[in-house]
Amino acid sequence: MTATKQPPWYAKNDTDERNQKAKEAFTALLQVVAREPEDEEYRQFSKEVKELTKTKYNHTYAEDEPVSTFVTAFYDAVLLYAYALNDSIAQLGVERALRQPINGTHLAQLMWGRSFKGITGNVTIDSNGDRISNYSLLDLNPETGLFEVVANYYYGGGLQFVEGKAIHWAGDRTKAPPDRPTCGFDGSLCPDNSLPGYAILSLVLGVCVVCMGIASIVGYRHYKLEAEINSMTWKVNPNDVLSCNPSRGHRGSFHSMVKRGSQATIYSEDLNSLPGDRQIYIHFGFYKGCKVAIKKINVQNLSLTRSLMLEFKRMKDIQHDHLVRFYGACLDLHPEPFILTEYCPKGSLQDILENETIKLDWMFKISLMHDIVKGMAFLHSTDLHSHGSLKSSNCVVDSRFVLKVTDFGLHQLRRSTDDADIESYAYWQKLLWTAPELLRDPQCPPAGSQKGDVYSFGIIIQEIVSRQGPFYLGTEEKSPKGKQCSLSIRPALTEASTTATTSTPRQKAADGRIEHIPPAAGRFR
Repeated sequence: MTATKQPPWYAKNDTDERNQKAKEAFTALLQVVAREPEDEEYRQFSKEVKELTKTKYNHTYAEDEPVSTFVTAFYDAVLLYAYALNDSIAQLGVERALRQPINGTHLAQLMWGRSFKGITGNVTIDSNGDRISNYSLLDLNPETGLFEVVANYYYGGGLQFVEGKAIHWAGDRTKAPPDRPTCGFDGSLCPDNSLPGYAILSLVLGVCVVCMGIASIVGYRHYKLEAEINSMTWKVNPNDVLSCNPSRGHRGSFHSMVKRGSQATIYSEDLNSLPGDRQIYIHFGFYKGCKVAIKKINVQNLSLTRSLMLEFKRMKDIQHDHLVRFYGACLDLHPEPFILTEYCPKGSLQDILENETIKLDWMFKISLMHDIVKGMAFLHSTDLHSHGSLKSSNCVVDSRFVLKVTDFGLHQLRRSTDDADIESYAYWQKLLWTAPELLRDPQCPPAGSQKGDVYSFGIIIQEIVSRQGPFYLGTEEKSPKGKQCSLSIRPALTEASTTATTSTPRQKAADGRIEHIPPAAGRFR
């Protein structure tokens, strides 16, 4: 029985997994061997070798298994030696050759430059003693798992591929791999694009410098802010203030009586006394050449905290044509500390609207509205964010009839209205300008909200248009408490629109509506 040829990668006693890995490794192997002749003489020689191997050494060749090239090479080597030995005997003579010892160097030289017909074909030894022969290229067939001849190299004829055979390149390649690596054998063909050490160090140092610069700027700004807070530029020396208080019997030009309420409206009532009872006159004086309004702060055990000093600083920094200027505060004068603000001699917007002797055309009304919008738009853009207590009595007019908003900020100095007389007229009157969502909020912040300021501005517009006070209801007039308790109350403009004097075609009152006045949209713009 003829034995089956085993693949070179297969080991009978090994596992299938390891044999499979060996097969995959052998796919990357190409063997270069001496070319096997195809003549009848070589086939007869191979047959005799296989029979001798079986009978003498008990080894059976597999079917189509070639004879090892070592066997054929030894056979040709013996022939080459025999040819060289015959030439040596011919040169020396038989008798002399038998008497002298064999000279190996001389025999080797006789082998060089010789050609003869061997079992493997023509055998040629060049002048350097190297054999010039033909070779075959063996490649592993992935289907059969056996090495097959895919090409032959002939001396003088070059490389010739076997018809119908192709090399199976490893790694699923479709063509031969390059004869050198992409970057060359020493990597010289690929430039080093990585950053050198000094560049990385420079980059790290640069980032550190930038971080330190940012930290320094932030630290400096923080230090500067703390220094400005601690410098207390808002602090007023009482010796620098010259008070010019009118007598209690003189009510001044700021006092008027509410036509339907028997209560006096006072200029800047919220900060005229922070907090305190209603005053019937305004304290004013001179501070560094400026006429100022002096407003008392009736707060016991006032603690000068950092947040309070920061609020004073913000008030000092705010300057706008339509916001009352804050000059400073004196907290060292006990028991009556005070603050100084810009003095506006024409009184509050509420006093002007209730004074029937003052005629207001539509151009002037619109100018008043625009002044409020400009002042509140700037106030909303500052760190104070909102007013929280905007009303017509907190809008004052200076000597040039420019309207300015006052009584903003300093919320820590304002007392909650919870301590006020809940049944008093003043308590309910102040709530007419407050937005409903703030009235319903038990934790309403003292600063209110920007949307709440827009609501208050809408009430002021109604006052300017009607000149009848907030929430004017016509014949069905109610007290401030009644207006607050009724959810169906809406200001009436019909009566006011029929009596208003129109001075410009761009603004007019018609059927209870004011045209071309933009609606409030959450903040002043």
